[in-house]
Parts: sequence; C-alpha cells; structure tokens
Amino acid sequence: MQSNLKQRVAVAIVGIPLLLWLNMKGGLYFMGMVLVLSLIATYEFRRLAEHRAHPPSIFILLPLTVFIQLNFYFGFLEYWEAMLAVVMFLYVLELWRNQGSQFLNIGSTLVGLLYVNLTFGALLRLRLSDPSGTGSGQALVLLMFLCVWSADIFAYFGGSRLGGKFIRRKLFARISPKKTWEGYLAGIAGSVMAAWFCSSFIAGCPDGRAISAGLLIGLVAPAGDLLESMFKRDAGVKDSSGIIPGHGGVLDRFDTVMFISPLLYFLVLHI
Repeated sequence: MQSNLKQRVAVAIVGIPLLLWLNMKGGLYFMGMVLVLSLIATYEFRRLAEHRAHPPSIFILLPLTVFIQLNFYFGFLEYWEAMLAVVMFLYVLELWRNQGSQFLNIGSTLVGLLYVNLTFGALLRLRLSDPSGTGSGQALVLLMFLCVWSADIFAYFGGSRLGGKFIRRKLFARISPKKTWEGYLAGIAGSVMAAWFCSSFIAGCPDGRAISAGLLIGLVAPAGDLLESMFKRDAGVKDSSGIIPGHGGVLDRFDTVMFISPLLYFLVLHI
C-alpha cells in the first residue's frame, strides 16, 4: 500500500500541473489531450472486451476514435450524424467477420467505443463552452477536476481510517467490496469543499451553481468507478492497463471524470 501511495503521489506531482496547464491553454492543446486519452481508453476497453468477445482490430477502432473526437472539436458533421456513421460502419463490418458471436462482438464494441468517445467528447465540449460569455469553460473544467480529485482523496483517506466503524454495510459490495459508506460521505464533503473554494477564489466559476455542482459530483462520483469496476470484474482483470504507475490505465484514472463530464455539461448548459 505504501509503495502504491508513493507512486500515486509521484504521478500526481507531474500529472496535475500538466492537466491544469493544458486546461489553461485550451484550444488544440486541450483537444490533443482529450484525443490521446480517448485513444488509450479505446485501446484499453478493447482489451477488456477481448475476454468476452472478438471486437474489431484496434487499427479500425483507433481511426474511428480520431474521427469522433475531431468531429467534436471541428464540427464538420452533426454529432448524431457522426455517431450514426460509426454505428452503421461497425454493423456492416461484422458481415465480413466470422469470429465468435455477432451480437457480442457488435455490442461490446459499441459499448466501449461510444462510452469512451461520448464522455471524453463531453469533456471537450465542456471546455469549449462559454455559457456566461466570460470564457468560463476553463473554470468549469477546473471545477470538475478539483471536485473529482478532492472527492477521491477524501474518500480514500476517509474510507481507510473510518471505513466500517460506523456503518457496517458496504457501499456496493457486489462490484467493489472495499468501498465504504464512510468513504463515500467523506468524498461528498471533499467535493463540496472544493466547489466552495472554486466559487470563492477562481474567476469564471459559476457562483450560483458551483456548490450544487460540487454536491452532485460528490454524490455520483463513485458511479464512474463502479461502472469501470463492473467491466473489469466481468473481464476478470484488475486494471485496464499499467500505463499510469500506481493508477493502472486511463480508464482506471479517468473513470470518474468520464462519468461526470456529461452530467456537468448538462447541468451548466441545459439546466
């Protein structure tokens, strides 16, 4: 545990400033980051799917990921048209493949490809958004990162120190036996505190909705981790990959960000 914690801290010392810098730069810098993360996550999800099905070659799925993410940024097609083109292509592609079950092949491929690219696409569109006319997309992404990181840290230490001492029942024992209610509640508190900090000291942060956003992030943050744990458990693997020391893969490290990005996008731009 101590070795893993040291690796996590070392990665955070390098990774967090880099993420914050890319968020500050925005534009093609941020799009490039999202594209790289999407490509790695697509590769990782395909590795998970291989344990249950026969998904198409990675040399087919990676170009599709590039197409989807570039369309989110440049908008040369309507979003639904781009996704329809990808779905129909995968359906027709399966006609020429004779490995395994066509239902499982198409289903596992679409689940991974659409989940990865739609969630990271929502993150990209959130950064490009400007709901208040003040360039607040940067502040919204920063708000999300701070809340997710704070929830994760508070949940980790709250669960390790207080887990099971007050509430014996596990949070979601079927999928993640180590998650506790104490850790979950500590994560909510951490997310709300981060949202308060953001609304008080960071320009462009939505003052009236920051605390609500922080509360929402804290409440639903475990769902992203649980979803990924569900897929890993079904595939029978511990981590999606080992690309990030101490964290596993992109799916392991960014699972919460992937789940939260669409929710925050809808909250800020459509509610």
